[in-house]
Amino acid sequence: MVQEVEGRSSSGYSLLVILLVLQLATIAGVVYLAPLLKLVLGIAALLVFIGWFGFYMVHPNQGKVLQLFGQYAGTDRATGLRWANPFYSKKSVSLRVRNFESGRLKVNDANGNPIEIAAVIVWRVVDTAEAVFEVDDYENYVTIQSEAALRNLATTYPYEHDQEDSRLSLRSDANSIALKLKSEVQDRLQKAGVEVMEARLSHLAYSPEIAQAMLQRQQASAVLAARKIIVQGAVGMVADALEQLKAQGVVELDGERKASMVSNLLVVLCGDQQAKPVINTGTIYS
Repeated sequence: MVQEVEGRSSSGYSLLVILLVLQLATIAGVVYLAPLLKLVLGIAALLVFIGWFGFYMVHPNQGKVLQLFGQYAGTDRATGLRWANPFYSKKSVSLRVRNFESGRLKVNDANGNPIEIAAVIVWRVVDTAEAVFEVDDYENYVTIQSEAALRNLATTYPYEHDQEDSRLSLRSDANSIALKLKSEVQDRLQKAGVEVMEARLSHLAYSPEIAQAMLQRQQASAVLAARKIIVQGAVGMVADALEQLKAQGVVELDGERKASMVSNLLVVLCGDQQAKPVINTGTIYS
């Protein structure tokens, strides 16, 4: 693999003055000196003129990849006006932090449910040589590999937890899923000289064709969970009531009367509507 090395270059400000003086001097010599010297000074003026093509600008958070006839000659990261071999080709590579937001991908999760998922990837180039020479187009490479990693992640984990499923879920374990996504994207982009700084899901939902059914399922699960808590609490309250009645000797209840009392209390405590009292002047036996 081609890895980044520091390119040889000089400050362009001093070279600007030197080349300007040499250019004026050689032109003046061609105009005013003897014909024999004019030829020599003409060649010198041409060489000085070629030297002007060695100037280039390097902006902050930018690198210039230098090549000499197709051979990598180094990367210049020094900012400002620079000068290097005029025959170098110079390719600009941005070192700034960039965001990539994927489109909404339609995939099936680990349980086969169709979902929509999207992510935001924060990245930057850290090795300009790898970015330029190891892949054809590093920006397009980041786009394709990030979406491929996102698809693979979505098919590896379920959308949400099942009761007997201990795996991470896309919906409930957002931080852990973000770390998994960052790690997988980084592995894919390592060879392109790219560092992934952050990766997070920006959109997650069931596909429209099953969204309503899944919403009803979630609502039913929530109702069942709430009912379970209510019943557990009601059973505890009934048990406490029976224990207190027995301990204080308020009333002696046989098995049938206890069953009737438990039934009435559970109806009152677990019912959706407010209970309406009924005055019973008789007994349960008549």
